[in-house]
Amino acid sequence: MPNNQWSRPVEVGFGVAGYRVVNGPFEALIVLHDMWPHRSGAHFIRARNACKAAVEGRVNPEHARDEFIAAAEEAKLSMH
Repeated sequence: MPNNQWSRPVEVGFGVAGYRVVNGPFEALIVLHDMWPHRSGAHFIRARNACKAAVEGRVNPEHARDEFIAAAEEAKLSMH
């Protein structure tokens, strides 16, 4: 498996559940699956697909990071 860490982690807020620091596409897939509030948005679907492709080594992990951030913005989640 290629290096699947992002250049910078993404910290995403989930209200009372607190913040989660996401370091790469594998962790992003877990967060998207287990914690995401809205699983039907276009950005959510693109993020899920991009993260899966990054884990499999088919796309650059930084592309998956960009898609993950877009999905967080779509879901109106706070980020640091």
